[in-house]
Amino acid sequence: MDFLISYLNLFWFLRTLKFILFWIYLWQLKEYHIGRFIDHFRTQKGNKLLFGVLPITKLVLLILLFSNYFFLVFFYALLLIYIAEAALFFIHFSTRSLKIPKFTFKTVLLAGVSIGLAALYLSVNYYYVQTTYWIVINLLIFDIATPLIVSAVVLVFQPLFVMGRNNILRAAALKIRTFDNLLVVAITGSYGKTSTKEFLTTILSEKFKVLSTKDHQNSEMGIAQTILKELNNRHEIFVVEMGAYKKGGIKLLCDMVKPTIGIVTGVNEQHLALFGSLENLLSAEGGEELAESLPENGLIILNGDNKYCLDLYKKVDIAKKIYALQRDKIDLDIWTEDIKASQDSLSFIVRTKQKEMAHFFVNVPGKQNAQNLLATILVARQLGVGMEEILHACKKITQAQAGITLTQGIHGINVIDSSYSSNPDGVLADLNYLNIFKGKKVVVMPCLIELGQKSAEIHQQIGKKIAQVCDMAIITTKDQFEIIKTAAIKYGMSQENITLLENSREIITVITTFCTKGDAVLLEGRVPGELIRLLHGK
Repeated sequence: MDFLISYLNLFWFLRTLKFILFWIYLWQLKEYHIGRFIDHFRTQKGNKLLFGVLPITKLVLLILLFSNYFFLVFFYALLLIYIAEAALFFIHFSTRSLKIPKFTFKTVLLAGVSIGLAALYLSVNYYYVQTTYWIVINLLIFDIATPLIVSAVVLVFQPLFVMGRNNILRAAALKIRTFDNLLVVAITGSYGKTSTKEFLTTILSEKFKVLSTKDHQNSEMGIAQTILKELNNRHEIFVVEMGAYKKGGIKLLCDMVKPTIGIVTGVNEQHLALFGSLENLLSAEGGEELAESLPENGLIILNGDNKYCLDLYKKVDIAKKIYALQRDKIDLDIWTEDIKASQDSLSFIVRTKQKEMAHFFVNVPGKQNAQNLLATILVARQLGVGMEEILHACKKITQAQAGITLTQGIHGINVIDSSYSSNPDGVLADLNYLNIFKGKKVVVMPCLIELGQKSAEIHQQIGKKIAQVCDMAIITTKDQFEIIKTAAIKYGMSQENITLLENSREIITVITTFCTKGDAVLLEGRVPGELIRLLHGK
């Protein structure tokens, strides 16, 4: 029996290593935000982590082991489970599908402490527990409690990281105050922030030395690290993307960077569950805190196509400008005419209140990006960048900056990748873009999360839009699948063409069976990385 216990310990440690890394990955994914972490378990995938077949099986095994009947039967059952979990660890590692955190000082420390606790527990259990019976029970208890143990490690160390974070924020705030001639442009909203930031950086770089926050680093730490590591005396403009998950979050960022110009790209119910109320959401992502933080000589720029931005426009007292795709809103400062969207580009005419007119051609897909460009043109013109300079800069804008890319996948299938993140307006905009394609059209997407009480209504709208645009829909999460399916069928989609699939290889089989050369597949939201690789034959 001793050699079997040794094997049990080995396989237990391998599977525990995998799950420690996974739980730290999940905490990092949710930005160590307790509300976002807890909200994950309201989803079908999150629920399975705690109440799936395997966790429940282990809990039943533990209860049966306590009864001390048929110990050997349950011992061998547990050994087989751990062998299978250890094998999955190696399979996921070899196929690059193992979910591990991005390695930072914080994640390495949390992983090191958690793995050290597991190793210590294993050693004490093996060398100091006298009976095989209790050795096995103790291993199973730690196994079942792994989520709580890792979460406890995260929360124990969190105050130390908060202290460190606050020191970094103070250092960043002090550093940015030393640049007297630096102009800060802040961008917030529920969607379109990153694309607007990328477009604005490209355009302003025609005339100024510009620094902007990188990738999707829109939290206080990402912004502070950019200031501390990259901001220098050569920079004239700092473009800051700002995100928040609670009331007061945008004010905190504004207090650090002191913006003079603010942009609100648009507001919807994304993250409503985290904010707790629409009032709180409108305060932060809705731009109220940004508007209140701007100086007397500041300027707020708002999206006139968004009802919440229109409401804010009517309330603010500082200088303000407003943009929209069509001139049927409030007295606009800039708008478009004659928008033509092709598969890989946009063409449109821009007109301004000052009677300027220019014809834009940009190599990015999606009509929504014309809207994002309008905000950047307003800022650029405010800062003295000429229309000809803006037109020239727009030729440098890439698909990657727009957050949506079009590539050729296997069998000549058009692959539209909008998989970084998703929100209600983004889904509808991407489906409108998909409708440009002539062949069969397929959308692959998970249900949206963190929408609170608006979730059912929004998923009904998505189901309706899917029916209007798509020939097939593959939904990758179960949470609101039935709502999407019911709405899609109601508006004309056949039942067999909307399906729930989670496995990437099953999804690729369905797509390659259904699609031929020239057809289009939209990857919307956080779809598996393996699926993206398979669609490109990798």
